[in-house]
Amino acid sequence: MISTEETTLEQLALHYVGNKSREEALFLSGSVITPDERLNETILAYFLNPFRWDEFYNLSNEDDFSPNEVYEAVTMIFDDPECLFEQSKQLSKLLYEKSTRPNIKDGEFYVAYLKDLIVEDELTDAVGLFKSEHKDTFLKVSRSNGNLLINSDEGININMLDKGCLIFNTEKERGYLVSIVDNINRREEAVYWREDFLNIIPRNDNFYQTKNALNLCRDYVIKQMPAEFEVNKADQADMLNRSVNYFKENETFNFEDYSEKILQQPEAIRSFKDFKTSFREEYPFPDDEFAISAPAVKRQQKVFKSVIKLDKNFHIYVHGNRQWIERGFDEAIGMHYYKLYYDKES
Repeated sequence: MISTEETTLEQLALHYVGNKSREEALFLSGSVITPDERLNETILAYFLNPFRWDEFYNLSNEDDFSPNEVYEAVTMIFDDPECLFEQSKQLSKLLYEKSTRPNIKDGEFYVAYLKDLIVEDELTDAVGLFKSEHKDTFLKVSRSNGNLLINSDEGININMLDKGCLIFNTEKERGYLVSIVDNINRREEAVYWREDFLNIIPRNDNFYQTKNALNLCRDYVIKQMPAEFEVNKADQADMLNRSVNYFKENETFNFEDYSEKILQQPEAIRSFKDFKTSFREEYPFPDDEFAISAPAVKRQQKVFKSVIKLDKNFHIYVHGNRQWIERGFDEAIGMHYYKLYYDKES
Protein backbone atom coordinates (compact mmCIF):
# COMPACT_ATOMS: atom_id res chain seq x y z
CA MET A 1 0.00 0.00 0.00
CA ILE A 2 2.89 2.37 0.79
CA SER A 3 6.17 2.63 -1.12
CA THR A 4 9.12 4.72 0.10
CA GLU A 5 11.79 3.54 -2.34
CA GLU A 6 12.06 6.96 -4.01
CA THR A 7 11.39 9.03 -0.91
CA THR A 8 13.73 11.92 -0.13
CA LEU A 9 14.24 13.98 3.02
CA GLU A 10 13.68 17.58 1.94
CA GLN A 11 13.74 19.40 5.29
CA LEU A 12 14.53 18.45 8.87
CA ALA A 13 14.09 20.39 12.10
CA LEU A 14 15.36 19.06 15.43
CA HIS A 15 14.41 20.27 18.91
CA TYR A 16 14.60 18.93 22.48
CA VAL A 17 11.41 18.37 24.48
CA GLY A 18 11.62 17.67 28.19
CA ASN A 19 8.95 16.70 30.70
CA LYS A 20 7.13 19.85 31.74
CA SER A 21 5.92 18.39 35.05
CA ARG A 22 9.55 17.77 36.05
CA GLU A 23 10.49 21.29 34.94
CA GLU A 24 12.79 19.94 32.25
CA ALA A 25 13.76 22.24 29.41
CA LEU A 26 12.23 22.89 26.03
CA PHE A 27 15.12 23.68 23.69
CA LEU A 28 14.34 25.03 20.23
CA SER A 29 17.05 24.99 17.57
CA GLY A 30 17.90 28.10 15.62
CA SER A 31 17.68 26.62 12.13
CA VAL A 32 16.93 23.51 10.11
CA ILE A 33 19.43 20.66 9.74
CA THR A 34 21.07 19.92 6.41
CA PRO A 35 22.56 16.40 6.67
CA ASP A 36 25.08 15.14 4.11
CA GLU A 37 24.11 12.34 1.71
CA ARG A 38 25.29 9.48 3.93
CA LEU A 39 23.62 10.86 7.04
CA ASN A 40 20.50 11.58 5.03
CA GLU A 41 20.17 7.90 4.12
CA THR A 42 20.75 6.84 7.72
CA ILE A 43 18.12 9.25 9.03
CA LEU A 44 15.59 8.14 6.41
CA ALA A 45 16.08 4.51 7.39
CA TYR A 46 15.73 5.43 11.08
CA PHE A 47 12.47 7.25 10.36
CA LEU A 48 10.79 4.91 7.87
CA ASN A 49 11.87 1.32 8.52
CA PRO A 50 9.84 0.77 11.74
CA PHE A 51 6.48 1.52 10.12
CA ARG A 52 3.99 -1.22 9.29
CA TRP A 53 1.82 -0.31 6.33
CA ASP A 54 -1.41 -2.01 7.30
CA GLU A 55 -3.07 -0.01 10.08
CA PHE A 56 -3.92 3.65 9.55
CA TYR A 57 -5.49 6.55 11.41
CA ASN A 58 -6.80 10.06 10.82
CA LEU A 59 -6.16 13.22 12.80
CA SER A 60 -9.36 14.02 14.65
CA ASN A 61 -10.63 17.47 13.71
CA GLU A 62 -14.28 17.28 14.72
CA ASP A 63 -14.35 19.61 17.73
CA ASP A 64 -14.96 23.16 16.54
CA PHE A 65 -14.22 24.53 20.00
CA SER A 66 -10.79 22.88 20.27
CA PRO A 67 -9.30 22.30 16.80
CA ASN A 68 -6.50 19.80 16.34
CA GLU A 69 -3.31 21.86 16.47
CA VAL A 70 -1.26 19.14 14.75
CA TYR A 71 -3.76 19.14 11.88
CA GLU A 72 -3.53 22.91 11.56
CA ALA A 73 0.29 22.94 11.63
CA VAL A 74 0.60 20.14 9.08
CA THR A 75 -1.91 21.84 6.78
CA MET A 76 0.21 25.00 6.83
CA ILE A 77 3.33 22.96 6.00
CA PHE A 78 1.64 21.21 3.08
CA ASP A 79 0.42 24.59 1.79
CA ASP A 80 3.90 26.10 2.13
CA PRO A 81 6.77 23.67 2.91
CA GLU A 82 9.09 26.61 3.59
CA CYS A 83 7.23 27.26 6.85
CA LEU A 84 8.19 23.85 8.24
CA PHE A 85 10.81 25.24 10.64
CA GLU A 86 8.45 27.77 12.22
CA GLN A 87 5.70 25.16 12.52
CA SER A 88 8.19 22.66 13.98
CA LYS A 89 8.72 25.04 16.88
CA GLN A 90 4.97 25.33 17.42
CA LEU A 91 4.64 21.55 17.37
CA SER A 92 7.51 21.24 19.87
CA LYS A 93 5.77 23.67 22.20
CA LEU A 94 2.55 21.70 21.86
CA LEU A 95 4.32 18.41 22.64
CA TYR A 96 5.97 20.04 25.66
CA GLU A 97 2.57 21.20 26.97
CA LYS A 98 1.28 17.62 26.63
CA SER A 99 4.34 16.09 28.34
CA THR A 100 3.04 16.35 31.88
CA ARG A 101 2.52 12.72 32.88
CA PRO A 102 5.18 11.49 35.35
CA ASN A 103 6.61 8.65 33.24
CA ILE A 104 7.01 10.57 29.98
CA LYS A 105 10.67 10.70 29.00
CA ASP A 106 12.50 13.65 27.55
CA GLY A 107 14.07 13.37 24.13
CA GLU A 108 14.83 14.76 20.72
CA PHE A 109 11.85 15.76 18.58
CA TYR A 110 12.17 15.74 14.80
CA VAL A 111 9.89 17.34 12.24
CA ALA A 112 10.64 16.27 8.67
CA TYR A 113 9.28 17.00 5.21
CA LEU A 114 9.38 13.84 3.11
CA LYS A 115 8.86 13.92 -0.63
CA ASP A 116 7.69 11.30 -3.13
CA LEU A 117 5.92 8.57 -1.21
CA ILE A 118 3.50 6.33 -3.09
CA VAL A 119 0.20 5.83 -1.27
CA GLU A 120 -2.33 3.58 -3.01
CA ASP A 121 -0.72 4.33 -6.38
CA GLU A 122 -0.77 8.08 -5.67
CA LEU A 123 2.48 10.06 -5.49
CA THR A 124 2.38 12.36 -2.48
CA ASP A 125 4.42 13.99 0.29
CA ALA A 126 4.34 13.55 4.05
CA VAL A 127 5.19 15.37 7.24
CA GLY A 128 6.99 13.16 9.75
CA LEU A 129 6.96 13.68 13.51
CA PHE A 130 9.46 11.55 15.43
CA LYS A 131 10.76 11.39 18.98
CA SER A 132 13.79 9.53 20.35
CA GLU A 133 13.64 8.93 24.09
CA HIS A 134 16.09 6.13 24.86
CA LYS A 135 19.84 6.14 24.60
CA ASP A 136 22.01 3.06 24.13
CA THR A 137 25.64 2.53 24.99
CA PHE A 138 27.90 1.77 22.03
CA LEU A 139 31.49 0.53 21.89
CA LYS A 140 33.83 2.45 19.59
CA VAL A 141 37.06 0.88 18.38
CA SER A 142 39.80 3.08 16.93
CA ARG A 143 43.46 2.84 15.94
CA SER A 144 46.26 4.89 17.48
CA ASN A 145 50.04 4.44 17.24
CA GLY A 146 49.76 0.83 16.13
CA ASN A 147 47.24 -0.11 18.83
CA LEU A 148 43.50 -0.71 18.88
CA LEU A 149 41.62 1.38 21.43
CA ILE A 150 38.13 0.79 22.72
CA ASN A 151 35.82 3.37 24.25
CA SER A 152 32.15 3.63 25.04
CA ASP A 153 29.73 6.29 23.94
CA GLU A 154 26.04 6.97 24.34
CA GLY A 155 23.74 7.56 21.39
CA ILE A 156 20.53 6.77 19.56
CA ASN A 157 19.97 3.25 18.25
CA ILE A 158 18.85 3.76 14.64
CA ASN A 159 17.12 0.38 14.71
CA MET A 160 14.76 1.48 17.48
CA LEU A 161 12.48 4.45 16.81
CA ASP A 162 10.61 5.23 20.03
CA LYS A 163 7.77 7.26 18.57
CA GLY A 164 6.90 8.19 15.03
CA CYS A 165 4.05 9.57 12.97
CA LEU A 166 3.76 9.97 9.21
CA ILE A 167 1.02 12.31 8.02
CA PHE A 168 0.44 11.91 4.29
CA ASN A 169 -0.87 14.73 2.13
CA THR A 170 -4.00 12.83 1.17
CA GLU A 171 -7.50 12.47 2.67
CA LYS A 172 -7.28 16.01 4.06
CA GLU A 173 -11.04 16.23 4.53
CA ARG A 174 -10.94 13.14 6.77
CA GLY A 175 -7.97 14.32 8.85
CA TYR A 176 -5.18 13.13 6.53
CA LEU A 177 -3.95 9.57 6.25
CA VAL A 178 -1.76 8.81 9.28
CA SER A 179 0.55 5.94 10.23
CA ILE A 180 2.17 5.73 13.66
CA VAL A 181 4.90 3.95 15.60
CA ASP A 182 4.85 3.76 19.37
CA ASN A 183 7.29 1.29 20.88
CA ILE A 184 6.38 2.28 24.42
CA ASN A 185 3.35 0.11 25.16
CA ARG A 186 2.58 1.32 28.66
CA ARG A 187 -0.87 2.90 28.64
CA GLU A 188 0.13 6.23 30.15
CA GLU A 189 2.88 6.94 27.64
CA ALA A 190 0.85 5.70 24.69
CA VAL A 191 -2.02 8.02 25.60
CA TYR A 192 0.08 11.17 25.61
CA TRP A 193 1.52 10.53 22.13
CA ARG A 194 -1.59 9.15 20.40
CA GLU A 195 -4.37 11.03 22.14
CA ASP A 196 -3.00 14.09 23.96
CA PHE A 197 -0.56 15.21 21.25
CA LEU A 198 -1.66 13.75 17.91
CA ASN A 199 -5.35 13.27 18.75
CA ILE A 200 -5.78 10.45 16.24
CA ILE A 201 -8.75 8.21 15.56
CA PRO A 202 -8.74 4.85 13.74
CA ARG A 203 -9.31 5.10 10.01
CA ASN A 204 -12.62 3.41 9.22
CA ASP A 205 -11.28 0.99 6.60
CA ASN A 206 -11.34 -2.78 6.07
CA PHE A 207 -8.40 -3.29 8.46
CA TYR A 208 -10.17 -1.48 11.29
CA GLN A 209 -13.49 -3.19 10.57
CA THR A 210 -11.89 -6.64 10.49
CA LYS A 211 -9.95 -5.97 13.68
CA ASN A 212 -13.07 -4.89 15.54
CA ALA A 213 -15.13 -7.79 14.21
CA LEU A 214 -12.49 -10.26 15.38
CA ASN A 215 -12.45 -8.66 18.81
CA LEU A 216 -16.25 -8.81 18.94
CA CYS A 217 -16.26 -12.53 18.16
CA ARG A 218 -13.47 -13.30 20.62
CA ASP A 219 -15.00 -11.28 23.47
CA TYR A 220 -18.35 -12.96 22.98
CA VAL A 221 -16.90 -16.48 23.09
CA ILE A 222 -14.55 -15.77 26.02
CA LYS A 223 -16.62 -13.43 28.18
CA GLN A 224 -20.32 -13.50 27.32
CA MET A 225 -21.06 -17.13 26.43
CA PRO A 226 -19.92 -18.59 29.78
CA ALA A 227 -22.13 -16.04 31.56
CA GLU A 228 -25.26 -17.16 29.67
CA PHE A 229 -24.70 -20.76 28.65
CA GLU A 230 -23.08 -23.91 29.93
CA VAL A 231 -19.94 -24.04 27.82
CA ASN A 232 -16.62 -25.67 28.65
CA LYS A 233 -13.12 -24.63 27.66
CA ALA A 234 -12.89 -27.22 24.90
CA ASP A 235 -16.05 -25.84 23.27
CA GLN A 236 -14.69 -22.31 23.58
CA ALA A 237 -11.38 -23.33 22.02
CA ASP A 238 -13.20 -25.00 19.16
CA MET A 239 -15.35 -21.93 18.56
CA LEU A 240 -12.30 -19.63 18.58
CA ASN A 241 -10.58 -21.84 16.03
CA ARG A 242 -13.62 -21.89 13.78
CA SER A 243 -13.99 -18.12 14.12
CA VAL A 244 -10.43 -17.47 12.94
CA ASN A 245 -10.89 -19.95 10.11
CA TYR A 246 -14.03 -18.12 9.02
CA PHE A 247 -12.01 -14.91 8.58
CA LYS A 248 -9.19 -16.76 6.84
CA GLU A 249 -11.39 -18.66 4.41
CA ASN A 250 -13.81 -15.90 3.40
CA GLU A 251 -13.25 -12.69 1.50
CA THR A 252 -16.26 -10.99 3.07
CA PHE A 253 -17.54 -10.93 6.63
CA ASN A 254 -21.29 -11.20 6.95
CA PHE A 255 -22.70 -11.00 10.45
CA GLU A 256 -25.69 -13.26 9.79
CA ASP A 257 -23.59 -15.81 7.90
CA TYR A 258 -20.96 -15.92 10.66
CA SER A 259 -23.61 -16.31 13.35
CA GLU A 260 -25.31 -19.23 11.61
CA LYS A 261 -22.10 -21.08 10.72
CA ILE A 262 -20.16 -20.60 13.96
CA LEU A 263 -22.78 -20.18 16.72
CA GLN A 264 -25.48 -22.28 15.04
CA GLN A 265 -27.89 -22.40 18.00
CA PRO A 266 -30.79 -19.87 17.79
CA GLU A 267 -30.44 -18.78 21.42
CA ALA A 268 -26.71 -18.17 20.97
CA ILE A 269 -27.35 -16.19 17.78
CA ARG A 270 -29.86 -13.95 19.57
CA SER A 271 -27.42 -13.48 22.45
CA PHE A 272 -24.64 -12.57 19.99
CA LYS A 273 -26.82 -9.89 18.39
CA ASP A 274 -27.50 -8.36 21.80
CA PHE A 275 -23.80 -8.47 22.64
CA LYS A 276 -22.97 -6.68 19.37
CA THR A 277 -25.29 -3.84 20.39
CA SER A 278 -23.46 -3.31 23.70
CA PHE A 279 -20.07 -3.78 22.01
CA ARG A 280 -20.89 -0.94 19.61
CA GLU A 281 -21.35 1.46 22.53
CA GLU A 282 -17.62 1.22 23.29
CA TYR A 283 -16.17 0.34 19.89
CA PRO A 284 -17.65 1.80 16.69
CA PHE A 285 -18.38 -1.57 15.14
CA PRO A 286 -18.73 -1.26 11.35
CA ASP A 287 -21.31 -2.52 8.89
CA ASP A 288 -22.68 -6.02 9.19
CA GLU A 289 -20.94 -6.87 5.92
CA PHE A 290 -17.50 -5.77 4.70
CA ALA A 291 -14.40 -7.03 2.88
CA ILE A 292 -12.06 -8.92 5.22
CA SER A 293 -8.52 -7.55 5.60
CA ALA A 294 -5.98 -10.41 5.53
CA PRO A 295 -3.29 -8.34 7.35
CA ALA A 296 -5.75 -7.62 10.16
CA VAL A 297 -6.57 -11.32 10.49
CA LYS A 298 -2.87 -12.17 10.63
CA ARG A 299 -2.28 -9.48 13.26
CA GLN A 300 -5.26 -10.37 15.46
CA GLN A 301 -5.17 -14.16 15.30
CA LYS A 302 -2.47 -14.21 17.97
CA VAL A 303 -5.08 -13.17 20.55
CA PHE A 304 -7.24 -16.16 19.60
CA LYS A 305 -5.25 -18.54 21.75
CA SER A 306 -7.15 -21.80 21.99
CA VAL A 307 -5.44 -23.02 25.16
CA ILE A 308 -6.98 -25.01 28.00
CA LYS A 309 -5.01 -24.47 31.21
CA LEU A 310 -5.29 -27.27 33.75
CA ASP A 311 -4.17 -26.17 37.20
CA LYS A 312 -0.42 -25.53 36.97
CA ASN A 313 0.37 -28.90 35.47
CA PHE A 314 -0.81 -28.95 31.85
CA HIS A 315 -1.71 -26.76 28.89
CA ILE A 316 -3.76 -28.24 26.05
CA TYR A 317 -3.46 -26.40 22.73
CA VAL A 318 -6.54 -27.05 20.63
CA HIS A 319 -6.02 -26.47 16.90
CA GLY A 320 -9.14 -28.21 15.60
CA ASN A 321 -11.12 -31.46 15.50
CA ARG A 322 -13.20 -30.88 18.62
CA GLN A 323 -14.54 -34.45 18.39
CA TRP A 324 -11.14 -35.88 19.39
CA ILE A 325 -11.15 -34.35 22.86
CA GLU A 326 -13.47 -35.49 25.65
CA ARG A 327 -14.06 -33.98 29.06
CA GLY A 328 -15.23 -35.96 32.09
CA PHE A 329 -15.20 -36.31 35.86
CA ASP A 330 -13.63 -39.20 37.77
CA GLU A 331 -15.76 -39.68 40.90
CA ALA A 332 -13.28 -42.12 42.41
CA ILE A 333 -10.61 -39.47 42.83
CA GLY A 334 -12.86 -36.41 42.61
CA MET A 335 -11.10 -34.76 39.69
CA HIS A 336 -11.95 -33.63 36.16
CA TYR A 337 -10.09 -35.09 33.19
CA TYR A 338 -9.65 -34.70 29.43
CA LYS A 339 -9.28 -37.65 27.06
CA LEU A 340 -7.41 -37.00 23.79
CA TYR A 341 -7.40 -39.12 20.62
CA TYR A 342 -4.55 -39.00 18.08
CA ASP A 343 -2.78 -40.97 15.34
CA LYS A 344 0.88 -40.00 15.77
CA GLU A 345 3.04 -38.73 18.57
CA SER A 346 6.01 -36.45 17.93
